[in-house]
Amino acid sequence: QVHLVESGGGLVQPGGSLRLSCAASGSFFSIYIMGWYRQAPGKQRELVARIFSDGTTIYSDSVKGRFTISRDNAKTTVYLQMNGLTPEDTAVYSCNADQVHTPRGVLYGQWGQGTQVTVSS
Repeated sequence: QVHLVESGGGLVQPGGSLRLSCAASGSFFSIYIMGWYRQAPGKQRELVARIFSDGTTIYSDSVKGRFTISRDNAKTTVYLQMNGLTPEDTAVYSCNADQVHTPRGVLYGQWGQGTQVTVSS
C-alpha cells in the first residue's frame, strides 16, 4: 500500500509561482513513475507532468517552459514548481504514483487526495 500526501496549493496572483510537493509513504520498494494531474471545474482530468525513475520527464504542452517536475534522491517525493501561473492553471492538482513495487506485487494508478491551486487577482 502507498499513501500520497500533497501540499503547497493555495491562492496566487497571475504571474506568480507555487511549489507543490507530494510525499509517498507505505510499504514499497520503489516507484517507477510519479506525476501530477489536474482537474478544473467542468473539465476532465489532464496530465500536467510525469517523471520516471531515471529522471526522464514529460510535460503537457500547456505547461512546458513554465512548470518543472522533480524528485528527491530517495525518489519518494515529487515536486512541481509552477511559474508564470495564469487563471487557466486553476484546478485541483493530484499526485499520481504508477508502477509501485511492493512486497505484495506492483500497484498501478495510486492517487493523492488533491490540492487546490487558484490563480486570481
